[in-house]
Amino acid sequence: MSDARLWWAVAVNLLLTVAQVIGGGLAGSLALVADALHNLNDAASLGIALAARRISRRPPDRLRTFGYRRAQIIGALINLTALILVALYLVFEAVLRWFERNPIDGWIVVWLAGLALAVDLATALLTYTMSRTSLNIKAAFIHNLSDALASVGVMLAGTLILLYEWYWTDLAVTLLISAYILWQSVGMLKETIHILMQGTPSDVRAEEIAAALETVAAVRELHHVHVWQIDEHHRSFEGHVVIGEASLPEMECIKRDLRAILAERFQIQHSTLEVEIAEQLNGIACARREHAH
Repeated sequence: MSDARLWWAVAVNLLLTVAQVIGGGLAGSLALVADALHNLNDAASLGIALAARRISRRPPDRLRTFGYRRAQIIGALINLTALILVALYLVFEAVLRWFERNPIDGWIVVWLAGLALAVDLATALLTYTMSRTSLNIKAAFIHNLSDALASVGVMLAGTLILLYEWYWTDLAVTLLISAYILWQSVGMLKETIHILMQGTPSDVRAEEIAAALETVAAVRELHHVHVWQIDEHHRSFEGHVVIGEASLPEMECIKRDLRAILAERFQIQHSTLEVEIAEQLNGIACARREHAH
């Protein structure tokens, strides 16, 4: 049922995009075209979410040992880059049209913006239940609510054109929508690149994790510490753990305690822990020095 809701949300946003592009061309309204492209981004975002849900179900294989979880991040990178270019183009077009002052059909603007508002609210309703359990769908849900506000702005511009022939309001709304797209896209693009660069999750620090793990009584030191995001929801940890003399069962208990801290405090479910015995390391170092002499 969840996938069916996403398919409906994608379909209605694509139909709305086509209607707004045609209506924007007939009415001469750049604001309608800007809102159409914003709705196209909604459809693309929902499509990425749908594709990611399907691809993420594929099990890891010989070539993708972590599975296919990053497909959504790569799609988001492409989508956001294209959206930024579109927003910049709309700003360019708005500046050019400022000097042309072409007439605009206010009624077409108002009716199509009203249709867009209805579709945005319907899409939000379709994704509301799923948004409570998925951050990705929640982002799409919030995006649709913000689009509803943009549609209200376009309706206001169309009304002012009908009442006072204030054609400049169409360009002003276009610039506002473009600025909003740029602001939202650049922020999400930074987060996407951060994940692709295997950056540390924004809410933790490697030093903080090392300090927490060193509270385990048997642990003397941690080094070679790395923590990164596989995708939006999955994190990995790697570190070398220095302990005192211990048997194999004791080592397993220590690693179990360390993994429990990683999971409970830092939401890290995948970890690679390499255990090093302090006395053995010192003995090896001394043997190497003696052999060198």
